[in-house]
Amino acid sequence: MSDSSTNFAGDLRSALSPAQVRGWALEAGFTEAGLVALPHAAQTRDAERFEAWVGAGNAGSMHYLERRSEDGRLLRARVAIPFPWARSAVVCFAGYQSPQPLSTVPAEAAAGWIARYAWSSRKDAEGRRRPSDYHKVLKKRLAALEERIRSAQPGEFEARGYVDTGPVVERALATAAGLGWIGKNTCLIHPKLGSFGFLAVLLTSLPVESSKVLAALAPDRCGTCRRCIDACPTNALVAPYRMDATRCISYLTIEHKGQIAEELMEGMGRQVFGCDICQDVCPWNSPRRTPIAADPELEPRAELVNPALEWLSCLDDQQFEQQFNGSPVRRAGFDGLRRNIAIAMGNSGQSRFAPVLEQWAAAPDGGLRTAAKWALEKLRPF
Repeated sequence: MSDSSTNFAGDLRSALSPAQVRGWALEAGFTEAGLVALPHAAQTRDAERFEAWVGAGNAGSMHYLERRSEDGRLLRARVAIPFPWARSAVVCFAGYQSPQPLSTVPAEAAAGWIARYAWSSRKDAEGRRRPSDYHKVLKKRLAALEERIRSAQPGEFEARGYVDTGPVVERALATAAGLGWIGKNTCLIHPKLGSFGFLAVLLTSLPVESSKVLAALAPDRCGTCRRCIDACPTNALVAPYRMDATRCISYLTIEHKGQIAEELMEGMGRQVFGCDICQDVCPWNSPRRTPIAADPELEPRAELVNPALEWLSCLDDQQFEQQFNGSPVRRAGFDGLRRNIAIAMGNSGQSRFAPVLEQWAAAPDGGLRTAAKWALEKLRPF
């Protein structure tokens, strides 16, 4: 993204139109988009909530969420802290709902689960299906959107685009842009698209046309429902709208490195990368309500839907790279994924996994070794 800087105060020719920007975002390949002027009305409330969440230790080992400016302020608390020039944010939504079964649908005892978003793939020039990383896919679309905006502007402006990697809280900006509300499971829920969607943000130094009416904030429609809270097997949703990430299966299987607390292992079930449970039980993601996303760059890989634990466990380091290079699954790391597989094996009740678990119980990696020993005890007698 570009880094040019110009003062556009009072230059209405350079102001962004919500409807026009949304149209350009859809042309770039996004499912939906919204525009919000910065600072937005709920900025102080959102900053205070984020600061309290981090202060309570809920970020666990995700220390990047705790990064601060030179004067000690949390970078992600307010957009203006890392980006004082930002006057608007385009927030884009890319749906990844698919017709494949949910994680809550009964499956074979020897099957694991990889989070829906990580199934993504595309066909290469020879027609072969290859892993695709949504970060790269959506970053290209943000670049195309930025270029389209630049082509319509009379002068230079500053812009930065992020897909889960920048010092911004995407969900907060998405609600301010009218794309939905934050549900009790802490996910953004779009009233027509549900919560199976990626968020991408383009910050710009351009103002928003004051004569245009921005999208109204979506009302909270969770009501009295608490299916997500009741369904979370590790009790990560400590209260409505409050998550302790250190207990979240997605955090444990992806972000957390090393040993996992034994009291959490049974609740992790068959999840080997990420978790969809709190979204799968959400009525707003019902197949009757949420449209299937048709995105050629984010199509599901069949082998990653209810993957066989035996297949995953047989991958060596090189095969792991071949299968997941360019895939979000690579973030867990080779030993991290095997640690998660060991826990899923222990929860499977399948004694046939004992031989591989015995090998892993002597592994150099402490996280894998501890998980394998726990799984063996869980499967005894075998």
